[in-house]
Amino acid sequence: MNTVTSADGTAIAYDKTGEGPVIVIVNGAMSTAADAAGLAGALADAGFRAITWDRRARGASGDARDSTPEREVEDLAAVISASGGEAAVLGHSSGAVLALFAASRAVPVRALFLSEPPLRFGVDEPADDLAERLQALVDGGQPDEAIVTFQLEGVGLPREMVDGMRASDQFAALVPLAQSTVYDTNLVRFASTPSPEMLSVAAPVTVLRGAQTFPMLVTAADRLADEIDGAELVVVPESVMHRPDPDATARVVKERLG
Repeated sequence: MNTVTSADGTAIAYDKTGEGPVIVIVNGAMSTAADAAGLAGALADAGFRAITWDRRARGASGDARDSTPEREVEDLAAVISASGGEAAVLGHSSGAVLALFAASRAVPVRALFLSEPPLRFGVDEPADDLAERLQALVDGGQPDEAIVTFQLEGVGLPREMVDGMRASDQFAALVPLAQSTVYDTNLVRFASTPSPEMLSVAAPVTVLRGAQTFPMLVTAADRLADEIDGAELVVVPESVMHRPDPDATARVVKERLG
């Protein structure tokens, strides 16, 4: 992977797939650049240069203590700068929140594709102290408990689903990402009710969601598309239960960017 230095000195690792107009993929919680490989491949097949990257405290990227949403905005800006200076941005889940927030902070984004952003608009928000409790678990040497607590309280998954995930072989790969759950919690809490600046970004906005996904995400996507003037809502039948289908998502992007 390539590395770019963010404004606060943190090293951010990124990779590219394909050739053509640049589209930067911003992953959601508990994921790394590798998790977007299928989507990047589909975008490359559609004629784009897809950029995947490890958000701070994940994978090959570095970290800085007490990082804020603004630091993640700077990370995205650094990746875009290293990739040509302007890009379309495709964000999924909390990555969609980060993409929209970054566009509102004048990061050079020519088009936004926001996939199932977990915005609550003030309804059933997680506890105000969740980020602090997650940080205490990480600092106390309990990253596994931080992952579980985030899944239960931050994401809102049912206990039986979380217990099953913890018992699976995949859980071990999530534990090193525990610090990033603090940052995702702070980001989504900060922007859960989008600011006027977020609702009036200059770039064209396409909001995507599956026909079958969590009810909160249906409400969030539909409301966000309604509140951003000129935004388009696209329901992608192939994307199921908060998993964007690579080929169908690439098709939506291709149809709008040409």
